[in-house]
Amino acid sequence: MFITYLSFFSGFVILIAGAQMLVNGASSIGIKLKVSQMVMGLTIVALGTSLPELIVNIFAGIKGNTDLAIGNILGSNITNTLLVVGAAALIIPIHFQKKTLKRDIPFSLFAPVLLFVLANDFIFGRPNIISRYDGIILLIFLSFFLYFTFFKQGETPSSGQEDFKQYSWGLSLLFITAGGLGLYFGGKWIVDGAVKIASAMGISETAMGLTLVAGATSLPELATSIIAARKNNADMALGNAVGSNILNILLVLGVTALIKPIPYSPKLNIELGLVFASGLLLLAFAKLGKTKNTLNRTEGILLVIIYVAFIYFTTVYQ
Repeated sequence: MFITYLSFFSGFVILIAGAQMLVNGASSIGIKLKVSQMVMGLTIVALGTSLPELIVNIFAGIKGNTDLAIGNILGSNITNTLLVVGAAALIIPIHFQKKTLKRDIPFSLFAPVLLFVLANDFIFGRPNIISRYDGIILLIFLSFFLYFTFFKQGETPSSGQEDFKQYSWGLSLLFITAGGLGLYFGGKWIVDGAVKIASAMGISETAMGLTLVAGATSLPELATSIIAARKNNADMALGNAVGSNILNILLVLGVTALIKPIPYSPKLNIELGLVFASGLLLLAFAKLGKTKNTLNRTEGILLVIIYVAFIYFTTVYQ
């Protein structure tokens, strides 16, 4: 067990370093291409920080650990919305851009609804399974999201980009590559350690996916968003979390289903509903909160408290 704990904690160090390099490299390229920080967070940074979920789900799907695979995605999305966004708001209040409210958050709400329809087979009428056809549908909607993000952004670079250093193309790409590798290996070591530790504790596979594995694979999002928020780059912090939620469902589950169809337990509809509800809560704070179009520190604290309650009830009652 000593090696397990060693790799587990070493993964944190590599993970944080990888997140720092990824943010610096992505921001530098974003400045060069005059792409807004929000778009960078929604796509490149979000994709990089979704690598642990993708790798875990591919291995889980191949080995037949389907409860772990889906639990990982649902738990990661809940973690991103409640913990990652909440923690970033504790550092700096997050202002919601108009396109975030009109396009990105609604798309993040649409993704779990689409998954609900496909997983419960309201369309094809087969037993509860996320089939290869469902995977193709998820990837088609992913292409729509990426198209509207890249080609219909209609935004100018956000203020605050000067907080990031601009590097040469070669060094920027090296940062992104090294950062992605750090996220992958750091996330893998953490997940491997978490799975072994959780197994020794007798936690169910579903609960393991929703809590320990989801929390571990969401660490890149948490680290990246905190680093971005500390640099007064709230746009990237929010875009990273929202973009990761969209990619987790459309990309990660889409690719996993293409490799091997994923059996789906209707009991997971409760957690899928929580994914939708947490996104709806974020939208409600933006629209109806005390500080309109801004997530303040008090609301950030509330999100974190709800996340702690979710972890408690999932661990105790699963």
